[in-house]
Amino acid sequence: MGQARAGGAVAGRGRVLVTGATGYIGGRLVGRLLAAGYTVRCLARAPRKLAARDWADDPRVEVVRADAGERAGVEAALRGCDAAYYLIHSMATTGSRYREHDRELARNFGAAARAAGVGRIIYLGGLGETGAALSEHLASRREVEAALAADGVPVTVFRAAMIIGSGSASFEILRYLVERLPVMVTPRWVHTEAQPISVRNVLHYLVACLDEPATIGRTLDIGGPDVMTYRQMMQIMAAALGLGRRWVFPVPVLTPRLSSLWIHMVTPISHRIARPLAEGLRNRVVCRDGAADRLMPQRLLTVAESIDAALGRLEAQRVETAWSGAGPIPGDPDWAGGRTFVDRRTEVMGASADRVYRAVCRLGGGQGYYAADWLWRLRGWLDRLVGGPGLRRGRRDPDRVAYGEALDFWRVTGVEPRRMLELRAEMKLPGEATLTFEIEERGEGGCVLTQTARFKPKGLWGLAYWYAVAPLHGIVFSGMLAGIRRAAEAPAGSAAGGRAAARAAGPVVGEEA
Repeated sequence: MGQARAGGAVAGRGRVLVTGATGYIGGRLVGRLLAAGYTVRCLARAPRKLAARDWADDPRVEVVRADAGERAGVEAALRGCDAAYYLIHSMATTGSRYREHDRELARNFGAAARAAGVGRIIYLGGLGETGAALSEHLASRREVEAALAADGVPVTVFRAAMIIGSGSASFEILRYLVERLPVMVTPRWVHTEAQPISVRNVLHYLVACLDEPATIGRTLDIGGPDVMTYRQMMQIMAAALGLGRRWVFPVPVLTPRLSSLWIHMVTPISHRIARPLAEGLRNRVVCRDGAADRLMPQRLLTVAESIDAALGRLEAQRVETAWSGAGPIPGDPDWAGGRTFVDRRTEVMGASADRVYRAVCRLGGGQGYYAADWLWRLRGWLDRLVGGPGLRRGRRDPDRVAYGEALDFWRVTGVEPRRMLELRAEMKLPGEATLTFEIEERGEGGCVLTQTARFKPKGLWGLAYWYAVAPLHGIVFSGMLAGIRRAAEAPAGSAAGGRAAARAAGPVVGEEA
């Protein structure tokens, strides 16, 4: 490993630590660091969530299980690292303590970095004018910057406005609003100026700063070449989608809370994530200078180019990371405590375990649920109505699933290729629910698929819910099982068999969107 430069810059190709590797930016950053020749150590609470990344088996990647709130584990993970990326945000957190919690985590990380001898910390925060008018979440980002530097480790801060890229929360909000609403009554913030940036350009800055000593201890505003309002971005998105002009009517009465609920109902984004994004949009977010581009020059994509690139990734089904993949993975439910209702069904399959497993993995998203899709859509709509994720989150990849990923209103909590897939419900429920598929191979190429739905009710409402939906299980779950069998047994390449197994190669570094 190369020696560290004075002041914390990495000479040669050293070892760096990445927090937030399960998230949208961190998941992409690791691959770019590897391509640049660095050795990467990832800190993660649930390492299994990284198992499906394209870089997971690279010998230059080390994954360390640790919680950012535990000083000893963080310090141990940081030892031997020349630099550390701090990409932890409580974007989905609400309540009075989230700012305090973020400060505590950042202060803990900065102190651990100092004790471990780390030369520098790199942090991606939010762009916005300073002062009392700063939104609460942007103000929290400023507090994190200060907390990271409190123990004396130099911090390179990148402040970005809206990041445009396939799978990003900001991009998904913009896309869904434009796709679904030809006429919109919006908050006044649609007239606020912003300077969006492509995720490709963000990743360039994050990697290039390691080779630029002048960035050490600096705060750098980063943005693309365009300064425009959100309303103008809507029209650019509409043109890129081949849609007509969108009619936008701003009104003064939509508070950030109402705005976030409005976004929640129209887009796949949770109101908990939408609220800080909506709050941030009330501030003018424009770069104060061009220092970042002078120090680390690159071609900055325009808003139109960024949107086209992101839509191209979606069309090609080459979304590398998505906002929904960073959701928490709860512990396994205690099925032994209290009554658990079980609906277990078994089907003999005249297909290999591999084909059956692939058919199971295509559940949700554009594929649907093989039977009674109108009931699933109704359940998704009702879930959105009461504040749940509904079906609009879709899925990152139409054919493959990985531990920790979101699949409509489910979360993947168990994956064993050719053997098992477990989904945990994140929809609004008066209880805890899972849906598990287990495959048992038999002779002559066949197998048995066991589908088990479990529900642990909470109180009388939970019992009432189970008995209300139980009569529909014969339609929903039996139909799903039969549909999986048809898809698995269908000849390769047929429409019933779903998408072809052959997929295009993964994303190429430098072609990010």
